[in-house]
Amino acid sequence: MKSVAAAAIALTAATNVAHADEVLASRLGALLGQERQALNIVPSARMAALTSPPPAALRNVPTAPGTIQYDDQFLASLPVAGGGAEWECLAEALYFEARGESVRGLFAVGEVILNRVDSGMYPGSVCGVVHQGTGRRYACQFTYTCDGNSDVIHERAAYNRVGKVARLLIDGADRGLTDGATHYHTRAVSPSWARRFPMTAQIGSHLFYRQGSRTASN
Repeated sequence: MKSVAAAAIALTAATNVAHADEVLASRLGALLGQERQALNIVPSARMAALTSPPPAALRNVPTAPGTIQYDDQFLASLPVAGGGAEWECLAEALYFEARGESVRGLFAVGEVILNRVDSGMYPGSVCGVVHQGTGRRYACQFTYTCDGNSDVIHERAAYNRVGKVARLLIDGADRGLTDGATHYHTRAVSPSWARRFPMTAQIGSHLFYRQGSRTASN
């Protein structure tokens, strides 16, 4: 008799557990359904921004040099880039100084700007380097900032292209194209400092030089 009663109690307990599992599963399903509906309302662009990891540099993840390919096909495969003030200053400089260059040429000019930031001889930020001397006609470091012309970006495709290069460089892309260059000029000119600094590279329409000491660059 006792065994029959025990079996009945066990059956009742098992039934209650099964019912509780069903209730729990039903509630979880409802919650997941509500969450899915809420996520569907969020625009895809916003969702991508929310789920994308921060830049490699902010996560202390070095960018492997081997992942960079210096061609337009590689750049085209990357999403449109963006960023804060430092990215904007670098992208702007690349646009006005080198947008007609090859991908390798764009990286080379970007290297010079970041090499200056790291050198201790120039301002310690990208924006500081790019705009050093701005306001003094033809006395600035980067001509487009003091030549009197309007700095309006008309070629959006070109800007998107250089923006990707700027993003890669700021995120830690290898800077091995110019061997630490801090200066460059086009082949059409011959500034006085070019006779004092060693040339480190010739890429596209630019020649690159490395400043070895605290010598005035103008």
